Amino acid sequence: MRKQEGFSLIELLIVVAIILIVAAIAIPNLLRARVAAQEAAAVSHMKTVVTAETSYATLYPHCGFVVMSALGGDGSGPAASGIIDNVFPDREGYHFDINLSGTGGSCGVTSGDAYNVQATPLTALPSQRHFYTDATGVIHYSLSGMATLADPVIQ
Repeated sequence: MRKQEGFSLIELLIVVAIILIVAAIAIPNLLRARVAAQEAAAVSHMKTVVTAETSYATLYPHCGFVVMSALGGDGSGPAASGIIDNVFPDREGYHFDINLSGTGGSCGVTSGDAYNVQATPLTALPSQRHFYTDATGVIHYSLSGMATLADPVIQ
């Protein structure tokens, strides 16, 4: 009798099948974990924007609340305060928008006396939430599209 070397085709097919089954179980869990991490980061960034707006309004009281570009920059003045980094408006899988309302100040930048922040996912996954907050810092979420003040609050 000859000594068999290596693996038979059946053995290799069984190993490949087991690897595919493990991958089929692991990949959806990995995607869910990634979505959860992106959502947690988005909530954290929304809190950062609310804090930045409050800091800006304290630093430049005659300006009011401002657009995202005025919160970033090199710290040279009201149009480039340097309070947050310049990575916004797209960060961690989300797009952030500051929507201003009311009358602005006299700083030469787009401003208003009220604002809200929207965080919209960059990818269109049905399980990913949209977020909303305003100067109160209370964060609302929606699964069906843009979040508003009427949507549920994150606990």
